Amino acid sequence: MPLKDKYPPLSDYGYIADCHSSALISKSGSIDWCCMPRIDSPSCFGRLLGWEQGGYCQIAPLGPYEISRRYLPQTLILETTFRTQEGEARLLDCFTMREGGEHHPHRQILRVVAGIRGRLKFRVEIAPRFDYGAIKPWIRRRCEDCQGEHYLAIGGSDGLLISGNFPLTMKHRHELVGVQRVEEGQRAYLSLLYRLPEKLDEGRVDIPPIELLEQRFEETIQWWEAWSSQGQFEGCYAEQAQCSALVLKGLCNAPTGAIAAAPTTSLPEAPGGTRNWDYRFTWIRDSTFTARSLAELGYVKEADGFRRFIERTAAGSAEEIQILFGIGGERRLHEYEIKELSGYRGAKPVRQGNAAEGQLQLDVYGELLELAWRWYQRGHIPDEDYWEFLVELVNGAAERWQEPDQGLWEIRGTPRHFVHSKVMCWAALDRGIKLAEELGNHAPVAWWARERAAIRRAVEEKGYDPRRGIFIQAFDHFEMDAGLLLLPLVGFVDYQDERMVRTTDAIWEALGEAGLLRRYRANNDGLEGKEGVFLACSFWLVECLAYQGRLEEAHGLFKRAAATGNDLGLYSEEYDTERGEMLGNFPQGLTHLSLIAAVMALEAMAGGERVRKSWG
Repeated sequence: MPLKDKYPPLSDYGYIADCHSSALISKSGSIDWCCMPRIDSPSCFGRLLGWEQGGYCQIAPLGPYEISRRYLPQTLILETTFRTQEGEARLLDCFTMREGGEHHPHRQILRVVAGIRGRLKFRVEIAPRFDYGAIKPWIRRRCEDCQGEHYLAIGGSDGLLISGNFPLTMKHRHELVGVQRVEEGQRAYLSLLYRLPEKLDEGRVDIPPIELLEQRFEETIQWWEAWSSQGQFEGCYAEQAQCSALVLKGLCNAPTGAIAAAPTTSLPEAPGGTRNWDYRFTWIRDSTFTARSLAELGYVKEADGFRRFIERTAAGSAEEIQILFGIGGERRLHEYEIKELSGYRGAKPVRQGNAAEGQLQLDVYGELLELAWRWYQRGHIPDEDYWEFLVELVNGAAERWQEPDQGLWEIRGTPRHFVHSKVMCWAALDRGIKLAEELGNHAPVAWWARERAAIRRAVEEKGYDPRRGIFIQAFDHFEMDAGLLLLPLVGFVDYQDERMVRTTDAIWEALGEAGLLRRYRANNDGLEGKEGVFLACSFWLVECLAYQGRLEEAHGLFKRAAATGNDLGLYSEEYDTERGEMLGNFPQGLTHLSLIAAVMALEAMAGGERVRKSWG
């Protein structure tokens, strides 16, 4: 079999996380991507991006089998059921959770095989590869009378403590293998604990006994159920919305409040590369959207956590704002190529970091004022320091809105006067004015009002095509851009305004492909290759159609877009309509939060009564 064909399609993977780390697990029970102790750490299992080099941890039956998968209800615990002629068993995978895990997580992957009927033999293979496959760790066996047999995998600055009741033997000092027979009613456990090498090398380490592993598994179920119970899910698409909310929660970084865009790097947006990016960071725009979706579902803690993260990370000064940060608040996210990995199906380069860190994207001013406005509407009053921070942001929008930028799509070509960016500067000024007036706080409101009016004039004169009666991508650029579907969210234009209805139709006509939507025509964005349809944009279109009262069209498009997910309800960033395959980093937060927004729009309009939904 050619090496390229060994890679499963992205739809084969399930996702687990603990709000610190994450992992992708294939239908064949293989952890092919895992970064610990943080979502942006170098991988310890990474053959998703390098089949020969990256490492993996697989538990699967010997011989042929059939599978079915699901998440345990209201959790991010993956259940894979294997069936053979000899019997049936479940593989349960999770990061163990606990109260207080926000700052003191277990940092543990727990894999449990539970016999259902008959008997099955499972083969276990554990091949850690630290630092993106650059390090084959030294694996050592330990056996202590009171704690049993276990293994230490140490290399570079990483370490794993491997234990449980699977019989394992060493292979070439760098891998572990074993076979375990599981009968009806029996359970077998494999624990992978991340530890610093110096802690493992001290000699004696605490090995979790089987009873403790059982307890942690039950605690993990309870933790996820308790979190999920805070949500408010209604309507015929409630199950999809809840699944997406769980994905977004997994992308949150518990200690800081940051929200990662995706748990992966360099999964190609175009087959073969080179549109490969590292998304394991927190984008202000995506995270603000995520906070909006989670807050409207009832998860307000996550929304406020991100608000505080941005204020803290920017050091309280709008002058320090950049469009993305590391999940710990890091600013230096310089992009470089990881030479050790060959890329998913050979798609190079594999990247660490993201050069978009230095881009100018003016919409962030509006995103942050929207976040503050919605926080205020939930009954919170900005203190003096936060108000000063907000005033600087609004001043920044007033001063810089006339500049060209890279826009929400992070165009790597020549900057433009993107209409979406201008409108988000308008939103920053509009929300700043409203906050100042309602709070009675001192601010240069007259100046803000003049600039707000100037932005509207500029957009309606230069960002509008009077011949077709539609908004356009950028001043002097008459192309369609799916980002224009977001204009009603901030109240710049009503969903049912004739200009917006015509713009919606023009976007659908120009960018539609196989019942889905591209974000723009990729012919002048400074990059090679043809990307797929952009799933978040398809859900944005659903939202617009719903609020325009076009419910039949909206439901049809929602079902088409939702069908691009896998059997677990997970979505990538893009989709190849010709091959029927997922593209881009996976699972993608922007897609999942846009699905939630679409579901809420459909539910709001379910009774036929028009309900205007906007951030304001």
